[in-house]
Amino acid sequence: MKYSKKVLKNGLRVITVPMKDNPTVTVLVLVEAGSEYEEKRVNGISHFLEHMCFKGTIKRPKAINISKELDGLGSQYNAFTAQEYTGYYAKSDARHFTKIFDIISDIYLNSTFPEVEMQKEKGVIIEEINMYEDMPNKHVQDLMTKLLYGDQPAGWNVAGEKKNILEMKRDDFVAYKKKHYLPEATVLIVAGKVTEKEVMKEVKNVFGKVLRGDKGKKAKVEEKQEHPQVLVSFKETDQTHFVLGVRSYDLFNKKNNVLTVLSTILGGGMSSRLFTKLREEMGVGYYVRAFNDASIDHGFLQISAGVDNKRIDEVLKAVLHECIKLKNEKVGVEELNKVKEYLIGNMKLSLESSDDIANFHGGQELLKKEIKNIEEKADEIRKVTASQIQALAKDIFKDKKLNLALIGPFKEKEEFLKILKF
Repeated sequence: MKYSKKVLKNGLRVITVPMKDNPTVTVLVLVEAGSEYEEKRVNGISHFLEHMCFKGTIKRPKAINISKELDGLGSQYNAFTAQEYTGYYAKSDARHFTKIFDIISDIYLNSTFPEVEMQKEKGVIIEEINMYEDMPNKHVQDLMTKLLYGDQPAGWNVAGEKKNILEMKRDDFVAYKKKHYLPEATVLIVAGKVTEKEVMKEVKNVFGKVLRGDKGKKAKVEEKQEHPQVLVSFKETDQTHFVLGVRSYDLFNKKNNVLTVLSTILGGGMSSRLFTKLREEMGVGYYVRAFNDASIDHGFLQISAGVDNKRIDEVLKAVLHECIKLKNEKVGVEELNKVKEYLIGNMKLSLESSDDIANFHGGQELLKKEIKNIEEKADEIRKVTASQIQALAKDIFKDKKLNLALIGPFKEKEEFLKILKF
């Protein structure tokens, strides 16, 4: 699928992906502003600001003005915040392109952060934090990043601390947006039944005169670990939810394709080794998955599952055993080919709609400043060898890189430290 890239004088990158046979269009704006760009005092402001951008603009003073207009176009729309970026998007019938472009760009550029709405939204944010804390399969992810990175931005919760949320002021939003929502740190993606000419006409009218600024940088992640680490959070649950993580590589490391294949061997699909072992053979849990979580300057491979409380020790030993097997034995040809086709097939299936295509191109451009197409990525997967997988397993599956975050009816971590050995 062909795309075009244009860069305005102010640094804004514009990606257009024409899809002439697709009846929809998606407008997506991605900006380098996430929890890793925050200061401790305002941890959570990236996510809070994302909420506030829907609360009113100069042109659309109230939240209902925005939502009513988008609903009236039959649009799907939302926003999201991660550690390294924030995104805003709308998807609609292609004939509404100019309208959804106007709304999304208005939200991004002209939000007013009404004081009254900000005070009300504090309660919404806190309840969102409460919601995720009540979902141990989600909250355990936050505990893992806290365990890995501690009291630095990479270890902070994207949603922030409740105390921070309550103390934030309107001036904090204005200052943060001025520091981070800048054209040179932004990628605008339009995918669907639209032409580059149509896109650039709207872009130049709306973004052409936006000025560059002094973009705030994110703190470089520091990683220090000499032995296995465990973080246990006591909760009376019917299942124990855990994440077993090993430090791996950043987003730019050439070993990531190998790591993708390795993680899929362990926990990708219903025929993966850990799914077969934990669910089909042992009958200890419903879900298990493994994947590499790579960021600009850090990364970790994680294995997560929710299992029978009484059998957690047994499960952890079984998971570690499967990791050790990858160090000691090469993956067979049949299994390796199966995993590669699983990855390639699922990648293609995940790129059928305009919003998926927009995220696929925009995410690459924002973080890596380069875009590879589906076939280029498929070729990289196909080139992975069994020897590379074994060598990588020997590199990452080491005691000094091993971490366990766990939520369940347990208070002591010592019993788990005894298990954590490769």
